Amino acid sequence: MEPADIILSGGKIITADARFSIAQSVAIRAGRFIAVGEDTMVQRHAAPHTRHIALDGRAVLPGLIDGHAHMDREGLKDVFPSLAGCRSIAAIQARIAELAKDKAPGEWIVTMPVGEPPFYWDLPESLAEGRWPTRQELDDAAPRNPVYIRPIWGFWRHSLPLVSIANTMALKLAGITRETAPPHPSVTIRKDAAGEPDGVIIEQGYVPLMELAAFHMAPGFTHAHRVAGLPKSAAMYHAFGTTSIYEEHGVAAELLAAYREVHAAGKLTMRSHLALSPDWRGMEGVSMERLISGWAHQLAGAGLGDDMLRLSGLITEIGRTPDNALRAQAAPYTGWAGFNYDMGLDRERAKDMLIACARHSIRAIGIWPNMLDLFAEVNEVVPIRDLRWVLGHIAVLSQEQVHRIRDLGLVLTTHTNRYIYKEGHLLVERNKLPDEDSISPLRWLEEAGVTYALATDNVPVSMFYPMWQAVSRQNMHTQRAVGERQAISRESAIRAATNAGAYLTMSERDKGAIEPGKLADLAVLTADPLTVELSALKDIAAEMTMVGGEIVHRAPGTAQKS
Repeated sequence: MEPADIILSGGKIITADARFSIAQSVAIRAGRFIAVGEDTMVQRHAAPHTRHIALDGRAVLPGLIDGHAHMDREGLKDVFPSLAGCRSIAAIQARIAELAKDKAPGEWIVTMPVGEPPFYWDLPESLAEGRWPTRQELDDAAPRNPVYIRPIWGFWRHSLPLVSIANTMALKLAGITRETAPPHPSVTIRKDAAGEPDGVIIEQGYVPLMELAAFHMAPGFTHAHRVAGLPKSAAMYHAFGTTSIYEEHGVAAELLAAYREVHAAGKLTMRSHLALSPDWRGMEGVSMERLISGWAHQLAGAGLGDDMLRLSGLITEIGRTPDNALRAQAAPYTGWAGFNYDMGLDRERAKDMLIACARHSIRAIGIWPNMLDLFAEVNEVVPIRDLRWVLGHIAVLSQEQVHRIRDLGLVLTTHTNRYIYKEGHLLVERNKLPDEDSISPLRWLEEAGVTYALATDNVPVSMFYPMWQAVSRQNMHTQRAVGERQAISRESAIRAATNAGAYLTMSERDKGAIEPGKLADLAVLTADPLTVELSALKDIAAEMTMVGGEIVHRAPGTAQKS
């Protein structure tokens, strides 16, 4: 009998195996499960050195797999001082004046956005004055320093506009005067009655532009910030049972370098599967076949790496937009994104690139609906069905599109946080739909046999929110179900957060279920996801999380050694 390093016993272990069986105990040796079943059977693997953990009836899931995580962002949110709790302009001034005390004259003061994280709702109405502070008010708080209040990353809230605020010295350093024209139609440089910039900059786009294009001289995230932030980010995701992530939006060179440094130092606790975000600048005349063939050794199939860090495949978009070209001027710096802004290609060159990817067995990823037609065209030249190409961020799909996705063998990732919870009530009118059935149509996908994975997009970090949204279809604004006929069962939601995530990351032999031979990734939960009140499903957290049999998260006083 193989001796166990660890035995967890006396729980409700939701294995998510092929039969969705429920067990009482698991035994772990050398980072993998060696036995799963009833307590008496698993205890046969006990040895003098075995560590025992009593579950006391708690529910256990396989480690959750986030299909579109943007995990790195979470650990960056405390790099710049927060304005949380500032409910008035006077309070903002006081916070900035306090920061100025530790700054030399001329040294930048850069803060997080006005409002309450993580979503920054109801601004500026939630401020006592009902308006944004002006440059003069920031001057009063820090007369010797340039001050820049950053805008939100628009996908935190999924509503516009984005607003940043600069004082007089910051505007001068950015070269913004009364004669300065906005660099893009989405930007408004607000003026006062005298025609001078009043410090308030308004953007009608979800991705900040002026922060990168105009205020690039202000301090941003450094390599050291990213390296220090990744372990913090992982810890926050582990607290909700996530043990693996997929970064399908791709990573730019600066983020990939941070991941590699953290992993080399032995500090990467999250199994991280990354896709490449290409930077096409300077390669306009290069043959795509030549370029892609040179990348194949590291991007083809499951790519290069190990169980903790792997890079494979690449993402692209159709089209290059002027606003993204402006953001890309800051490259290699990417700010909050972590991916290259100017990753798009014109349609024919994108098709050439994708055909080369198919020929060299490189996985391609698209996150906008227009990529589906292009994938189908590529399939007519080189079959892609067995390559597990990815279509992400699904919002609206017709039944015909669902069937095409099935026939192409695509793997899908969802964005229920946005397209059910935050914007689902808007999609019928926005997309001229006859009903709500095509909004995040998970039931149609399930019936067609399409593999779809749940994802957080970092808004917020808990995978239990997408699980709850997939089952309840709840919309935050209307407090009603959106497309309720597309609701799935709790079992299906768990499978989408475990089995499907393993398939998405090409690691289903090693992850996604609690069964002998697989990596010992699991989460001991605060509530049973199969029986808790539906409204409380989103509130589940992890009392303990293990990656490869190592405890990476433990809430105080829980899951102690017996």
